[in-house]
Amino acid sequence: MPKIRPVPQKDGTTHYRFTCDIGRDPDSGKRQQITRTFRLLREAKAELARICHETRTGAYVRPWDGTVNELLDDYLRSATFEREANTAASYRHAFLPVRERLGQRRAQSITRKDIEGLRDWMLTSGRRRGGKPGTGLGARSVRLTLGRLKAAFEQACDDGKLHRNPCRGVKLPAQEKREHATWNEAEVRAFLKVASEDRLHACWRLSLYGMRRAEVCGLRWDDVDLEARTVTVTTTRVLVDSEVIVKAPKSKRSGRTLPLDDTLVAALKDLRKLQAAERLAAGEAYKPSGYVAVDELGAPAGLEWYSDEFGRLATRGGVPKIRLHDGRHSCLSLLEKAGVPISIVSAWAGHYDPSFTYSNYVHAGTPDLSAAAGALARICKID
Repeated sequence: MPKIRPVPQKDGTTHYRFTCDIGRDPDSGKRQQITRTFRLLREAKAELARICHETRTGAYVRPWDGTVNELLDDYLRSATFEREANTAASYRHAFLPVRERLGQRRAQSITRKDIEGLRDWMLTSGRRRGGKPGTGLGARSVRLTLGRLKAAFEQACDDGKLHRNPCRGVKLPAQEKREHATWNEAEVRAFLKVASEDRLHACWRLSLYGMRRAEVCGLRWDDVDLEARTVTVTTTRVLVDSEVIVKAPKSKRSGRTLPLDDTLVAALKDLRKLQAAERLAAGEAYKPSGYVAVDELGAPAGLEWYSDEFGRLATRGGVPKIRLHDGRHSCLSLLEKAGVPISIVSAWAGHYDPSFTYSNYVHAGTPDLSAAAGALARICKID
């Protein structure tokens, strides 16, 4: 075993240094050596023993000078291959805090303490968008970032660039399940009464019938069959890094055909007539896009505008303001309460699994508990 030699320092202390072989370079075949210096003799002995053991067993990881940014870039190339554009964007966004705090550091220098410092900083002052800059991020965002970071370091270990993953053992912040605000039947009707006077009444009804924003705003007239009384989800429009992307449905089950009731058929017929009149009135200024949700000149409805307008209609209807996506939660919850089997509710929503629908989209509020109270009264009644 190589010797550890003392190295006197100018301040009178002593450091400990060793040089040892780490095998031959796999590309050039030349003999390679490594030199390490430590403040404590026991640290030098432990590291020398580790390097010698791993060199003999073929497990030794040669020094890699890459930065954390390079490690993340390498991970993203493989992890986002053939992924949906919005999924790839979410991965990139998750790494923004990491790049800001640790991006220029050598990946091999990162310790568990560094990762814990990143976690604490994100929780207290890591926000850069989606709120007041400099405030803390939510537990869910922090968990997503650290989860992706752990996977990136793990890949680097598998590739032989690192011998340890500094994310292992880092405790994640507790995450409370988000409570979704939903509407009851009366509130849904109040919203739809106001929406019935809006030019996009048919679209608002589709949203309250449980279709995703991307599906409603991506619906084309070619996918609407008023004779068969169906709409078919074949195209969606989503926002990726502030750019609208037109793509296939979210999953195989999301591409589905839904039957329409009389009210929705009538609303779609009225909208088609209105758009024909608008096109005639606008003349050459009208640019037909083929979408159902368009403005007065035929341009597709803006996605953020659509969500904001939903909120404005809710205010005019005098109902609690909820997110547009919570309208989907309201629909599926009401279907389940109406006695529709969860397998059918799940298929209507375009979900891959009824258990996912149950655990994430079916909600019971305090007023719903009266049904349980009534049932218990009947069960426990003493004659």
